[in-house]
Amino acid sequence: KLHFWSLLNAASYADMACPEEAEAQLAEIELMRSMFPSEDEFVFDQLAHAELGAYVEGTSDTPPSTRPEFSIKLKVDTSTIKETNITLSCTYPFNYPKVLPEIAVRCTELSRAQQSRLVARLTCYLRESCSGDVCALSAVEWLKDHALEYLSKSATCNASEKETAAAPTKETFTRLWIYSHHIYNKSKRKNILEWAKEMKLSGFCMPGKPGIVCVEGLHPACEEFWARVKVLTWKRIMIRHREDVPLDPAVAGSSETEKVDSLRRFSGFEEAIFDPHGNRGNHMDLGQLFQFLSDRGCGEIFQLYFGVEGR
Repeated sequence: KLHFWSLLNAASYADMACPEEAEAQLAEIELMRSMFPSEDEFVFDQLAHAELGAYVEGTSDTPPSTRPEFSIKLKVDTSTIKETNITLSCTYPFNYPKVLPEIAVRCTELSRAQQSRLVARLTCYLRESCSGDVCALSAVEWLKDHALEYLSKSATCNASEKETAAAPTKETFTRLWIYSHHIYNKSKRKNILEWAKEMKLSGFCMPGKPGIVCVEGLHPACEEFWARVKVLTWKRIMIRHREDVPLDPAVAGSSETEKVDSLRRFSGFEEAIFDPHGNRGNHMDLGQLFQFLSDRGCGEIFQLYFGVEGR
């Protein structure tokens, strides 16, 4: 019997903040609280904050078990745009500020695609300007400076997107096979499920270490899904393999939906769990994964991911 995990690096690691990193995190949260004293402006996880404070102050020797997170509500107001609320959400990895925080932006005046582009640009700015340093305040200031630019273009962009959607194009069916070093975070897992369903994509997400995501559907939807996922904070994430199949407009008697459905290997999108094991319960049974893929005609993908033939 082939022992799959003997072929992989299954060494576990502890994502725990060292005292210096914990001190930097606590100091930044306290700064944010002083700058945004209203509960409507600044909302934070009080349990995570208490754990972090106890660890920094030495009343607890145990590193925090919950990652600190908070959200800041900003208001944008001009003579041409009504006052608009934009919420910046920030979650600290345990080794922040050595790595960037996970950032999300919510605004009812912006589409999901526009929000994704805004976050992608903000993340690039932080990576170039704040690497290794606390950066929540820099993110707030950048958002204040650039949010109006996106809001001003919102109506024009929405109209343009509608025109583009209405224009006849040669559609393509796409299947993306995404690899991540690991997928643990519940928020990320929730986003992956919600985004795939929102965009009418089928496939699956296998959390744990490694993490695997497959999405299939119309090409624009797959690309939008990838654009949203890749800007989240990852140790490593990539498209391992992609499949693109043009939909033949000359084929009569079938709607676009029927053509797409005929190419799907998966009936819907689900989170796939395969007998988790290991010290942290984060390794899946790869034999079951291979069988899952084989049952759907995708067995050859196993070797692309792991470099060995499945059994």
